[in-house]
Amino acid sequence: MQPIVLYGVPISLYTGRARSYLIKAGLSYREAPPTSAHFMETVLPKAGGRRSMPTVELPDGTVIRDSVAIVDHFESRNGHPFSPVTPRQRIVSRLFDAIGAEGLLRPAMHYRWNFDAVQREFIETHFEAIYPPGWSPSAGERMRLLREESLPALGVLPKSMGAIEELYAGLLRVLEAHFAAHPYLLGGRPCIGDFGMIGPLYGHLGRDPKPLSMMQTRALHAFRWVERMHRPEADIGEFEGHEDAYLADDAIPDTLVDILRQLAIDYVPETRAACEVINAWLAEQGDLAPGTTAERRVGEDAVFDLAGTQIAVAAQPFRFYVLKRVQDEFEALEDPERGAAAELLAACGMGELPDLRLTRDIGRRNNLEVWL
Repeated sequence: MQPIVLYGVPISLYTGRARSYLIKAGLSYREAPPTSAHFMETVLPKAGGRRSMPTVELPDGTVIRDSVAIVDHFESRNGHPFSPVTPRQRIVSRLFDAIGAEGLLRPAMHYRWNFDAVQREFIETHFEAIYPPGWSPSAGERMRLLREESLPALGVLPKSMGAIEELYAGLLRVLEAHFAAHPYLLGGRPCIGDFGMIGPLYGHLGRDPKPLSMMQTRALHAFRWVERMHRPEADIGEFEGHEDAYLADDAIPDTLVDILRQLAIDYVPETRAACEVINAWLAEQGDLAPGTTAERRVGEDAVFDLAGTQIAVAAQPFRFYVLKRVQDEFEALEDPERGAAAELLAACGMGELPDLRLTRDIGRRNNLEVWL
């Protein structure tokens, strides 16, 4: 049988999530950039016409676009091997997945694009694989557009760089403390949250020369987790007593709470601000028909405080598409489990998240996110 084809490249943040999942699930695949005639003529139309990474093509010709949908597909097909079954661990796993999808884009983009002396040749080489000679836009043009358009949209500005670096240094500290004691987020095997977090923490922050050097010198155990997430076996030999299993009794280590507290510093205020902006935009869209594509940004910019610096960022509905999975897990709980989950979220500085909802849900049709 032909293997799964993963259309992506090493430098792609979101390809990192799908690739790691395929490796850990023991699925045979080959990776290729989305540049071939076959991709453009056969795969792209099935992917909703959106040339994004990652996209997978299954042996039967089925195409799945987006790393969230790719992991969902294989997780469901294979009996949910990386989904914890206990209530608090399920909430935490989904929460890390949501944060990995949208919550670490500022440090990922800052360290990629604002250190030319260290990064430029590395980035140019990889972008030439995505945009080979003759393509439009060219690799160089695409790099310029990303700097000029994407960085401001994410709040990566000269005035915010100090705050971004301070928050990321704090994140490295708490990641190091956790991964010195545990192989994965929830014990001895990866959960969905690990796959969410590996996207930014490998594709940009654990591979680009500048942030890689930071991780290898400041957070060696976190770097080992990045390596471990790309090994087909559990790779937990240095952890005495750990098995290929989640922590017993629905345990959430204090080190994990510390990570979530650090991430909450900007994730929660940005989510709150974006929720207000998108809901205001939705209130003005009286004729928004079900099935309309949910674009990557809508409405006015969302304004919030980033560790003492006020910034404005694009309000992105996709943030709430992945966050709703956390909210659905929370709502499915019955007391006393829901009360225990609420206490945990509050202890992590994320007690607001179950209530930060859009007034319209987002689903998927024809490989695109759409308003329901």
